[in-house]
Amino acid sequence: MKTFFTTIPKNIARLFKGYNLLWQGVAMVLTAGIVLSGFDWWYFTHVYAVGRSTPFFTAVIVGGQMPIIAPIVLFGIGLIKKSKRIINTGWALGQAALMGLMVSSFYKAFTGRIQPPHETTIDISHQFNFGILKHGMFWGWPSSHTTVAFAMAFSLVTLYPHSKAIRYLAPLYALYIGIGVSTSIHWFSEFIAGIIFGTIIGIVVGKAFKKAPSS
Repeated sequence: MKTFFTTIPKNIARLFKGYNLLWQGVAMVLTAGIVLSGFDWWYFTHVYAVGRSTPFFTAVIVGGQMPIIAPIVLFGIGLIKKSKRIINTGWALGQAALMGLMVSSFYKAFTGRIQPPHETTIDISHQFNFGILKHGMFWGWPSSHTTVAFAMAFSLVTLYPHSKAIRYLAPLYALYIGIGVSTSIHWFSEFIAGIIFGTIIGIVVGKAFKKAPSS
């Protein structure tokens, strides 16, 4: 628990330094390219309606519940087995999810990206409301579902670099969540940005908890 609280300020600071800050810039540039090229709207018109009627739509629900369920389950398993490593992993996933939500919400508060419409009508994929809380902190850029999913996945990959199962299954789960929301409630560019934000958050959190005494 101590590691969870003491590392949050340091990890947030790390996200906005060096290569991590550079990668955030890459996410912005990629978003601009995808939006201006018209790909966001093309993707919406070809995939969005289909996605809402496929199993991928369940990703919205799973992606919202897993950040709460996974840490609690790991805490329980860790307490039963008296394993500090498993408990530490639970705290790491909890922090990764929290930071993913915090960072994505921070950007949403300033970008005010308009969410995809329920039906194909007029191209609104270019609409942003830059400022402070001009479109709330729930909808917008980047995708919180994707950011949180990739943050949790890569915190696990960083904590358990030698586990082939985690190395493949964790990112696969994150992709399922990201693709699912990109075909139902988010623009494609928000999914791509979420991958980048989530990955750097997960690596930062994973490294911090890997050094923790309890691990």
